[in-house]
Amino acid sequence: MSETLTPTTGDKATATGILLEDVTKRFPGQDKPAVGGLTMEIPRGSIVMLVGPSGCGKTTTLKMINRLIEPSSGRIILDGEDVTGIDGDQLRRGIGYVIQAGGLFPHMTVAANIAVVPKMLNWDKDRIQSRVDELLELVSLDPALYRDRYPKELSGGQQQRVGVARALAADPPVLLMDEPFGAVDPITRQRLQDELLHIQSELNKTIVCVTHDFDEAVKLGDWIAIFDEGAQLVQYDSPERILANPANEFVENFIGSGAGLKQLTLTRVNEVELASPITAGIGDLASDTLSRLQGAGEQNAVVLDERERPIQWLSRRQLSRLDRHTDAVDPKLPVISEQSTLNDALDTMLVSSTGAALVTGPRDRFLGLVTVQTVMEAITAANDAAQQGSSSAPVGLNSGGIRRGTETDGQAAVQDDAGAAAGQGTR
Repeated sequence: MSETLTPTTGDKATATGILLEDVTKRFPGQDKPAVGGLTMEIPRGSIVMLVGPSGCGKTTTLKMINRLIEPSSGRIILDGEDVTGIDGDQLRRGIGYVIQAGGLFPHMTVAANIAVVPKMLNWDKDRIQSRVDELLELVSLDPALYRDRYPKELSGGQQQRVGVARALAADPPVLLMDEPFGAVDPITRQRLQDELLHIQSELNKTIVCVTHDFDEAVKLGDWIAIFDEGAQLVQYDSPERILANPANEFVENFIGSGAGLKQLTLTRVNEVELASPITAGIGDLASDTLSRLQGAGEQNAVVLDERERPIQWLSRRQLSRLDRHTDAVDPKLPVISEQSTLNDALDTMLVSSTGAALVTGPRDRFLGLVTVQTVMEAITAANDAAQQGSSSAPVGLNSGGIRRGTETDGQAAVQDDAGAAAGQGTR
């Protein structure tokens, strides 16, 4: 097994490219294959979303990558190495896997759940504890509060965060996710999606994710693969080009109505300019903050805690009634992540009395404000950019012809691309 696929023992793992080469899966008693002759490039360091109707073969495709389901024929190549013949348990220790609702062991604490694979790899106790705390911080769970809890003591969203942490425990280069956020409420789902994007910005994994939610695919994916029955690739391209140029009526129907509005999900908050408001810290005099607001001609100030996380957003009137800023947290604070889409931002701002939203980055650190005007200006730019994408789509086809993006060509093109596909991304 290649060193790249082995969980790391020191430095962060580098991302790994994946190539499914003419992969077929036939289940006993079925006339048609669940996956038929699929060749598909998953570029190194990218997020690839597998979408399609129920029973189309997307989960089967995902599970064949780590050989939870064995392919009937074809090859699976990770970072240049054919892994279809190696020990399956060894392979899976080098690939993170996240399922719906986290899939945590109920009789084990959070720390013990996260430590499962490191223990299998014979890491020492101190190193495991350090890694557990590091990962809990990464998924925005305070280690002191959560490491000794059991899954039943966590909310659904918290369980899912622990599931992601467990999948990342041995720092695998590849992360597979099967409907990871399908069992949580919409608000928690948005936060978990943002958290995944934060994690990806820090760790640069190769991520393959199955979802039924096309909006989720647009938000998270660098590339989207749309499957029909038998894992037949109908279109494999960037979210921008799929929305602007659906390959056929099947794709149009799958996208659904309001494709124009879905363009709002193509631009994230970190791509627009943020405003810098007046800020204050816990213990500061409210009168000093009010004076600074009046001098700057602004109406509201953001109170930050010792870790620079926003906890209050106070108006001049509220400040005039205070002595010093306290550590009380406003549960209704209109906060969004820098990885949130413009659509998320607008949803949040519509319920905010200030017509703006507070933007946070990694570890929930405050970055600035996004306003309705900023979003409206960005919408025009996003719509223009959606028509001008130039990056080549990854290779994707079923036996009989290549499908790269929306264009169909001959089988020969696959031979030219396949040698580089496993180890080289196109973005």
